[in-house]
Order: sequence, then structure tokens, then C-alpha cells
Amino acid sequence: MRAATVLQRCLFALAVSLAPALTALAAPHGELHPGGFAPQLKISASLESGQAAETEPASLWPRLRAGMSLADADPELVQLHERWFASRPDYLSRAIQRSRPYLFHIVEEVAKRGMPMEIALLPLIESGFDPRAESPRQASGLWQFIPSTGRVFGLKQNAWYDGRRDVLQATRAALDYLEKLEYMYGDWQLALAAYNCGEGCVSRAIERNRAAGRPTGFAQLNLPSETRHYVPKLIAVRNLVRDPERFQVSLDDIPNDPYFMQVNLAHPMEAKTAAGLAEMGMDEFLALNPAYQRKVIYTDTPGVLLIPADRIETFHFNLQRTGKDKTYLKTYQANRGDSMRKIADRFNISLQWLKEHNPVNLFTGKLSSSDKVLLPASSSRVASQPARNSKPARAHTVRKGDTLASLARQYGVKLADLRQINGSSHLMPGDTILIPSKNS
Repeated sequence: MRAATVLQRCLFALAVSLAPALTALAAPHGELHPGGFAPQLKISASLESGQAAETEPASLWPRLRAGMSLADADPELVQLHERWFASRPDYLSRAIQRSRPYLFHIVEEVAKRGMPMEIALLPLIESGFDPRAESPRQASGLWQFIPSTGRVFGLKQNAWYDGRRDVLQATRAALDYLEKLEYMYGDWQLALAAYNCGEGCVSRAIERNRAAGRPTGFAQLNLPSETRHYVPKLIAVRNLVRDPERFQVSLDDIPNDPYFMQVNLAHPMEAKTAAGLAEMGMDEFLALNPAYQRKVIYTDTPGVLLIPADRIETFHFNLQRTGKDKTYLKTYQANRGDSMRKIADRFNISLQWLKEHNPVNLFTGKLSSSDKVLLPASSSRVASQPARNSKPARAHTVRKGDTLASLARQYGVKLADLRQINGSSHLMPGDTILIPSKNS
């Protein structure tokens, strides 16, 4: 016993002494967050006291079962859905397989808020854990937000990006909404019912029962058929997860570890480039990053990219080796009167490439000065001179510290003309840009 205690103290001292070094190693990756959390070194205080460190379960299923707390719903409907899921093991297996990239993150977020752990299984009911699922009522994503409710809870939706399909943002919004509903009704079953059919639907049903002197619990309310089945369906899935042997179903193991880490991108990047840097297939990449509407990782704010945790070092190694100037796309601020055809001709880019990487609405007519157009990383090297210049343009190789403003002064040309011919993209050393003639 004494020898074991000495060994434990030695291990604790070693862990403490290595902490600064390990933290320093993590520092270059400060923009990385496993499963949405900043990296941190954890040292169990129980080692110092000689007690065995408490370990988390290796699988997610024990964590889910330990946190389940929803009250039982209509037994008859619950049994109906138990039989439905148990008789379709392939359906259940596929949904659980699809949940693998997301479930750890969802469980962490549910646990952080102290919510019933059954809520982590709600995407199985909503979307079958398919982040690209679409309903006939325009609901989208893991949590099936309709456009208006998504906007209320901060999910941006535009031609580049749909936050309803963003794994991190949609999970945050769904749990915010459910917490709000539970606060309104003081009951998780009523909160879940309102998540399905809307606050007005549940509130009106409660008022009708209250006016008639009847109970106002979920089971006593006159709700739409889908909503009456909604909570029992979740309880049925809960029961299968809680006791799979009873229903003769098999649950594939899901590790109790982060599946992904997040990387903040300051500049847009083609999806195929990002997947290539991580050396992963496009299907797996898009399953983690389904919110981006085009073939690019781009929003009006810095984009967040999800990469499997076991691919993160590969991604950064390849990004550093390839060079950011060859992987990031250029952003061109359109001039009034520009068209996509003119931009394609000016930068010698195919119109098809522009159509695949830019919103459709940019091709319907003249562009405004507020429109942004994405161009290939090398686009600044192939710009053509506008016809109104009487003399040919000269080429300039960008050096460190060069800006369009400094080059305009250096060559005695108008800054507006430099932007007209080259766009307003950030200059990178080694790029070749064109300098218009002075008599333009």
C-alpha cells in the first residue's frame, strides 16, 4: 500500500511538471476546440491523495442511461412505438450509425445544462440524425428548425450558409428553445410537445382544458395526432436505449470521446480543398459541415470548420505544407455595374466555376457594390486589362507589405483603377497583379 502511494505521488508530480510543456504544445492550436470546447489539461486531484481516479465510461450509452429522467407518457402509444422500432432494427442501426459524429457533442451540451438526457436522442425522432434532412414544411437539419424559428434563435440563413444545418449552432439553438419552453410550462413533456407543434398550439390546448375544469397535463390535452405521438415516440426510443436486450436490439458502441474538433477559418476555402487537407472523403466531410450552401466554407463572418479529431494534425500539417495563399479563396468586392460574365472575362475564370462557388442570385443581372464574389486562389495572376485603357497593363509581383494603396502611390495610378482590374482581395507575397496605365 505504501509503495503504491509513493508511486501515485510520483505520477502526480510528473503530471504537474509536464503541464506547462503540454499546454505550450497545445498553444499553436489555440483555434482548435475538441467537440466545441477549448483544449485543457486535466489532472485528477485524487492521484495526490492516493485515491483511485474516477474514470468516465468508455461508451456514451451508460452516460445517456444515467441521465434519463423524463416521466413515462401514454403507455399504449409508447408500446406501439417500441414495437415499431424493435421490428425495424436496420432503421435503428442506421440512425445510430449516423449519430456517431454528433452524439458526444450533443450529450456534452445536454449534460452542461442539466437537461434530461432523453433530449440528446431527440434528433433521432426529428431527422434520424441526418443534418441535411428536409421536411415538406421546410424544416431542416438535425433538429428540424423551420426558417422563422431558426432566425428567432440566431440561426443565420443566406445564400452561402444555413445555420439550421450547422451541427454546433443548431444544437445550441434547439437546447435554448427547449429550455425556454420548459420554463414557460414547467413540464418537459409539454415543452417537447410545444417544440413539435408550437407554443400557440400547446397554450391554446391548455387554456381550453383550464376553462373546462380539466387537467392540463400532456396526456389530457387535445393536441394534433403527430404531437400526441411525439413524446411517446421519444419515450419508446429511451426505453430501447435503456434496455436493448429486453427488445432484442443491438446498439453499436459509440465512444465517450470528442468525434470532431473545430477550426476557425479567416478566409473562404473550397470544400474539396479542406477535405483534401484532412485526407478524408467528401461524404464524411460534408456530414460534419453540412451548413454551407455552395462548394465553399464561407459565411459573412469567419467560418467554422469541423474536422475529425484523428484528422486534425493531418489537416494542419497539409495546410502549412501547401501554403495558405494556395488554399484560401479570394474575395472580390464587386463594382457597380459589374456582371459575373465581366468578372469571368477579367480574371480569366470559367463562368461555370463561378456558378459552382457563388450564389445563384449574383447571376441574375448587374452587381451592386455590396456584392462579394469568390474567386480562385490564383485569380489575381490572370486578370485582364479593361478595354478603356489605351496602354497595356504591366505586371507586378507582390512583395511583403504591399497593399493596393501603396502600389497606387508607387506607380502613380488611381486606387479605384487598381481595384477595378484586380479586385479588392488581400494581397499575398508572390501574387502577380496588373498595374493599369497612367492615362486610364
